[in-house]
Amino acid sequence: MRWQTQAFADLDTLTLYRLLKLRVDIFVVEQHCPYPELDEKDLHPQAMHLLGWQQEKLVAYARILPPGLSYPQASIGRVAVEESERGAGVARALMNQAISLALEAWPDAGIQIGAQEYLQAFYTSLGFTPVSAVYLEDGIPHLDMRFHQRT
Repeated sequence: MRWQTQAFADLDTLTLYRLLKLRVDIFVVEQHCPYPELDEKDLHPQAMHLLGWQQEKLVAYARILPPGLSYPQASIGRVAVEESERGAGVARALMNQAISLALEAWPDAGIQIGAQEYLQAFYTSLGFTPVSAVYLEDGIPHLDMRFHQRT
């Protein structure tokens, strides 16, 4: 896996197309959830787009946002892994990269995510703990979780 992190302004057209296609294929089509996938947060100058490549194919993506944009803490979202790569540890590697980048950029801010409820155990295994009750976001059960530094 080759990891790449870029600001929105540095994404070339083909990479932008690939990351948006992966996000839409998973969050809109696969999950049958029509929602505004494109938001202004992608454009924020401190937003980081983490891309995971297998050869020339984009197979993993996460968006890392600065504190104060989605939550008072930094946040990680739009976590997406190509269906053919699921179950092979790609999501764990992706999240570990994203956590490291967020902690490096904003070491004192903490990290909060809005996790789909069915992934709670996965995020707990990475060091996140629930900080909200389950709520519906775009018709999908979610809960807010915060990262607690591993020792």
